[in-house]
Amino acid sequence: MSEGRGVFSDNIFDHLCKFIGETVTIFTESGGESGSGFTGVVIFVNPCFVRLITCIGPAPSCAVGSSCDSSFGFCGRGSNKCKGDCSVGRNNLGSVVDIPTDRIVAFVHNAV
Repeated sequence: MSEGRGVFSDNIFDHLCKFIGETVTIFTESGGESGSGFTGVVIFVNPCFVRLITCIGPAPSCAVGSSCDSSFGFCGRGSNKCKGDCSVGRNNLGSVVDIPTDRIVAFVHNAV
């Protein structure tokens, strides 16, 4: 066990590794919105931090670079062509959170 880290911190890393790809909720020793916990899919774990995808952004409307026809509702800008980033004007770009493992106070996951 490394100095300055409790038994919980050392064991939480091994435990979190088993949940990569699963949805979990992690509570941290903090206040405000972050004190309510973070729910997301575990995508990366190391001894220092765990990374969760907390919100998945939309898929690109023009994924293969073809023009987008507004009659199908792509981009929602009323133009008949959509070039570049179709997410302009949208608020749902997705989000990722990195949580230091030594700040985790509770970890919730499904029993199955």
